[in-house]
Amino acid sequence: MDYIRQYKSFINSHYLNGAIRITAGILLPSILLGWLHNLSAGVVLSIGAMCVGNTDNPGPIHHRRNGMIACVLIIFLVTLLTGWASGSEVMTGILVFLFCFIFSFLSIYGARASSIGINALLVMVLNIDRQRHGLDVVINAAYVLAGGVWYMVLSLLLYSFRPYRLVRQVLGEAIQSTAGYLRIKASFYSPDIDYEKGYRQLVESQVSNHEKQDLVRELLFKSRNIVQESTHTGRVLVMIFLDVIDLFERIMTSQQDYQLLHRIFDGSGLMEETHQLILGLADELDDIGVALMSGRPSEESGDVAVRIRQVREKLNSYRDTHRTAENVEGFIGLKNILDSIQDISDRLHTLHGYTTFDRQLSRNFRSEVDFEAFISHQDTDPKLLLENLTIRSNMFRHSLRVSIATITGYIISGFLPFGHGYWILLTIIVILKPVYSLTKKRNFERLAGTLGGGLVGLVILYFIKDQRVLFVLMILFMIGTYVFLRTNYLAAVTFTTPYVLLLFHLLYPSDFRSILSDRVIDTVIGSVISFLANVLIIPSWEHERITDYMTAAIEANIGYFRDVAGAFVGMPSTIHQYKLSRKKAFVALANLSDAFGRMLSEPRRQQKRITEMHQFVVSNHMLTSHTATLAYYVDPYAAKYADPAYEPLVNDIILKLRRAVAVLRDSRGIEGNDREEARDEASTKVSLPAAPMVAKEELRVLNDKLNRLLEQRKTELEDVGRSGAGEAGAIVVTEARRQLSEFKPIADQFNFIVKVATDIEKLSAPLHAALVTPQEVGYNPLF
Repeated sequence: MDYIRQYKSFINSHYLNGAIRITAGILLPSILLGWLHNLSAGVVLSIGAMCVGNTDNPGPIHHRRNGMIACVLIIFLVTLLTGWASGSEVMTGILVFLFCFIFSFLSIYGARASSIGINALLVMVLNIDRQRHGLDVVINAAYVLAGGVWYMVLSLLLYSFRPYRLVRQVLGEAIQSTAGYLRIKASFYSPDIDYEKGYRQLVESQVSNHEKQDLVRELLFKSRNIVQESTHTGRVLVMIFLDVIDLFERIMTSQQDYQLLHRIFDGSGLMEETHQLILGLADELDDIGVALMSGRPSEESGDVAVRIRQVREKLNSYRDTHRTAENVEGFIGLKNILDSIQDISDRLHTLHGYTTFDRQLSRNFRSEVDFEAFISHQDTDPKLLLENLTIRSNMFRHSLRVSIATITGYIISGFLPFGHGYWILLTIIVILKPVYSLTKKRNFERLAGTLGGGLVGLVILYFIKDQRVLFVLMILFMIGTYVFLRTNYLAAVTFTTPYVLLLFHLLYPSDFRSILSDRVIDTVIGSVISFLANVLIIPSWEHERITDYMTAAIEANIGYFRDVAGAFVGMPSTIHQYKLSRKKAFVALANLSDAFGRMLSEPRRQQKRITEMHQFVVSNHMLTSHTATLAYYVDPYAAKYADPAYEPLVNDIILKLRRAVAVLRDSRGIEGNDREEARDEASTKVSLPAAPMVAKEELRVLNDKLNRLLEQRKTELEDVGRSGAGEAGAIVVTEARRQLSEFKPIADQFNFIVKVATDIEKLSAPLHAALVTPQEVGYNPLF
């Protein structure tokens, strides 16, 4: 691990920038009013700033602004109502139940609305133990309102100074995530590769890459000053992002028969050198990401180009001494891999140039796609509320679960003679999530982080007595909390606990051991309640809804494959349509992978057909990768080798995938008229004949051509071997060799895709039998 690169990435990340901004926004009101001898008012202002700061997630500036305005108004109203109800435990309990349901239910409107809801509950919890009356209630709410407004103004003001800073940081992080994906691909060339582990890591990395790319897409294509205005910086950022997406697809294209390559080349050193070569490309890509985040041009290393040339020379030398008629396919495969590595290296050269932001770069930029089609819009229709007011809605069940668990915690805290009751409620609200796996993970991390952070705080308070040193440490722990809050919850909680302990110690100097014990006990109680609620109160399991992700992934892959394969039957798609279908395929695959990851964290009894499910996810990933590989050969070879005779093959692949979708949707099969309907639905560009088709028959046209070229090439090699004339030199430039090197990768991808499509169709039946769809689940209203 390159620790210097990791350090540069960290200090230039938007996580650190955001953490410093939020920390400053929270602390400044308390410091200023404390200096003016009104610390209590300053603390309340800081609470308002904290709640609004927590919702200031990365995104288009108008989304951030609207979200902060909504949060300011909501926390003001919540503080007002909580203050008026504070005189009655019954009224407070009713308010707790209603607020928990309402603000948890806001999650149906997306992540930003969910964040606003959680912070509305946070301000309720922080005011629940303080009884206020009359005008004091209004004044307290006004302070919270002022704190929220203060933070919003600060955030918008900082953005106006450097409007492109966040985009550069997020884009740099997306580039580094792509480098991580490339490293995983490199592991397949290692002699001790664990294929199952490697594919699992690819699937997980796909999810991470999608999340980061989607955030960049939101920031770029929903920001008018970037897309609609003719700014040089905005155009270059769009160019970088478009090239990064193309690069990610190019990396996916390196899907090969790795076992064949290891069988032929293990022991020659070529596989290990290829492994190191790809790792070098990943390091180069990392450097580009860090440079973009820091705002400095990246420095291109000439070492990669030299190493590529050396490996090519070694491959040629090894080929001349070890090539036979039987292993010629392996040499063609490794040559194609080196061609891919060279192509990726050339793309990195372009990206290095972009980091200079030279004005010549964007002068002739013309996008061939409509950006509007590539962004997703959050539905804010009020009808969503009514549609989800049913026990079958996962969000309705989650909201009910949070309400029941929180009111239980509120009642229990009223009987306890110790602790801070709001810590129990806060633990429940923060831990409980709509899905079991995330709640389980949060529960463990909350407990472990509280214990670990408590130990750190205990040691600090025991050995350090200087108030100024403690204040500086509190600020550092506070920054650490917000740095990791969105990326590593365990680390965030570990920083939060000493931060809270130091804060209480500075505000109310007393026995810090009692504060620590209270926090630990309250956290344990809240965690236990959350665990029981997660398991017992209308639980939601992934197998109940994963079918939707499975069918969406197959249908998106159908669209992607159709647009790519159309070029090989003489019906190419437009650039816009191709890139749109590619984006949909990547997104759907990431969603399926994410859902499968959540399923793995659930109890074993809820993991339906987990082995077949893993095979299904990997098969879809391989289908997308092979389609991406096929897409790479469209520009250089599609026009040359296009043949309408391949139409039946393309249609058969689409039909196999349509059958899988039909089975997963509880279809009884595709026969007769249904078969014809599926055919019509499967193609918008490629006409589907009515005759029944068998994959082997349709592959024969493609494979016969490939076999003729292979036999011709093998005959040439055997003739050279018998004659002993000049080894391979006399036949290097033969027409058969050239056509074989061009056509074989295309034929291989079609063969791979047929096999994967067949596997997906076979897996769909047992998975449908095991998985329970939401419509088949019978729910008890409460448990």
